[in-house]
Amino acid sequence: MTHGFDTARLDRIPAFLAAKYVDTGRLPHAATLVSRRGEIAHLSCIGEARPGEALKEDAIFRIASMTKPITSIAFMMLVEEGKVALSDPLVKFCPEFKDTGVFVAGGGNVPFLTRPPASPIRMVDLLRHTAGLTYGFQERTPVDGAYRKAKIDDFDADYTMDSFIADLAKIPLQFDPGAHWNYSMATDVLGAVIERIEGKPFAQVLQERIFGPLGMVDTGFKVPAEQQHRLTDAYAFHPKNRMQDFDGGAKSRWAKDRSFHSGGGGLASTIDDYHRFCLMLLGGGKLGDVRIISRKTLELMTSNHLPGGGDLTQHSVGIFSEAENAGIGFGLGFAVNESPAQTMTPGSVGDFYWGGMFSTGFFVDPVEEICMVFMTQLMPSSTYPVRREVKTFVHAAIDD
Repeated sequence: MTHGFDTARLDRIPAFLAAKYVDTGRLPHAATLVSRRGEIAHLSCIGEARPGEALKEDAIFRIASMTKPITSIAFMMLVEEGKVALSDPLVKFCPEFKDTGVFVAGGGNVPFLTRPPASPIRMVDLLRHTAGLTYGFQERTPVDGAYRKAKIDDFDADYTMDSFIADLAKIPLQFDPGAHWNYSMATDVLGAVIERIEGKPFAQVLQERIFGPLGMVDTGFKVPAEQQHRLTDAYAFHPKNRMQDFDGGAKSRWAKDRSFHSGGGGLASTIDDYHRFCLMLLGGGKLGDVRIISRKTLELMTSNHLPGGGDLTQHSVGIFSEAENAGIGFGLGFAVNESPAQTMTPGSVGDFYWGGMFSTGFFVDPVEEICMVFMTQLMPSSTYPVRREVKTFVHAAIDD
């Protein structure tokens, strides 16, 4: 037994991942780190980072939407300092949104018909994805289509923070702020708000407030040239071939300078760095002698903030409305387990998590004092239920 885990049961994780995913060509590789009470109980790396190169523990991954919890923590640090409040309207910091209306009709080649929103976008709406914003890849509404046309959520688009906000504000909201939940670019807007409040580049804010203090030495929006050899290849699902090239580590878009740093999905990191972030969360906002955020603020962030309560199946009007999200609420930057019985996955009431487009994921279980970080590089993350399966293995290995 190791740190309250049955070691043999933890060892099922790489065996399962190899047999079902890596050896069969469904995933290129998989790295899993599990800790309990701050001590690493399991660390495994299987598969190839690049063709012919075994995945190593120091590999760098594109973490996509696992950027969102980091941005949310940075924002709440500003709340603690009195620089912004959750109830503040977005227009206080982004006046570009003062005339943004709610979609009524139109789209495509037809001008949008809009109406004034019943309530303004507030900071809390950005944190909990109830602002009325969206993602173009959802491909569900004319508003999604407008996002795609403007390339507003295109990683390669040549935006700055200011031009991003200006163009986003020209597109209607999908619904009245606070009325529904919809996964969206809201956290990218938070990054712009942080930049405007602090008066310095968003990337610099994260480095000074989070990465530096926590010792996250390999996390950032750009992989340095001298570390690019550690950046893994990334793939996209292909219905026939299972995987096709998306972004090679040797010539990666994550190794280039960018004018826009996505608070919703732009970071690259390592399994060790993100584990340090998770340990801070498990520690109630503190890692070692470094206090990032207060315990009470983190408790607020990991409470369910969906309007009127309920779960994602009841509130989401886009993705994450599927039955598998029964029992899952959403806080300020994190999904929150409200009912393990409804999720049909072992866990604890109050454990919280999120993942990324390339099938990466993490969870923190404060009840059992567990952190788990899972890394691979296949998009979209909905292709396989691998993160849910790993979580099951982790909780099934508890032995005290």
